[in-house]
Amino acid sequence: MQAAAMAVQPVIKVAGICGSLRKGSYNRGLLNAAIEICKDIKGMEIEYVDISPLPFLNTDLEVNGTYPPAVETFRKKIEEADCFLFASPEYNYSVTGPLKNAIDWASRPPNVWADKAAAIVSAGGGFGGGRSQYHLRQIGVFLDLHFINKPEFFLPVFQQPSKFDSDGVLTDEETKQRIRAVLLALQALTLRLKGKCE
Repeated sequence: MQAAAMAVQPVIKVAGICGSLRKGSYNRGLLNAAIEICKDIKGMEIEYVDISPLPFLNTDLEVNGTYPPAVETFRKKIEEADCFLFASPEYNYSVTGPLKNAIDWASRPPNVWADKAAAIVSAGGGFGGGRSQYHLRQIGVFLDLHFINKPEFFLPVFQQPSKFDSDGVLTDEETKQRIRAVLLALQALTLRLKGKCE
C-alpha cells in the first residue's frame, strides 16, 4: 500500500490566464489548446481563470483587509494554483492593461503569486508577442515568480497558412507540440520548486 501511495504523482494545478478579453483572441486560442493538450499529460490540469470581472485596481476598494468579491474570488484561484500559464498578447511593446491589473490585484498583501512557477505563451504580429513576455518576466522578478527559461514560445499569427481555424481553434500540429513542450517544462519546474522531484 505504501508503494502504491508513493507511485501516485501529485496533480499540479495550473491557473491559465489570458491577457486579452477579446472573444476571438488568438492568445485565448493558445490557452484553450493548452487546456486540451494538458488532458494527455499525467498529473497536471489547467483551469482557465477569467480576469474580465476584475475592477480597476483602487486601494480604496480594500476595506478592513478584504477585497471586492470578484477580486477575492480571483485571489483565491491564484493562491490555490501550483503554477501559472500566461497567454500574453503584446500591446504597445508591453503586457495588456487587463493582465497588469489582474497581476496587481493578486500582488496586494499577501502576495499570492510568490514562489511559484510560471510559463508564457504569446501570439501576435511580427515578433509573436515577444516583447510582452520580457515585460512580464520583469514584473515576475518583484512578484517572486519563477518563469521557465526554455522553451520560449512566440507565435506570429499573420503568416500563411493560418495556424487557427475560423473559430480561433489552434489546428497546427507543430504548434501544439511546442505548447506541450512548454507545459512539460512548467511541470518539471513546479515539481522542483515544490521539492517533489526525485
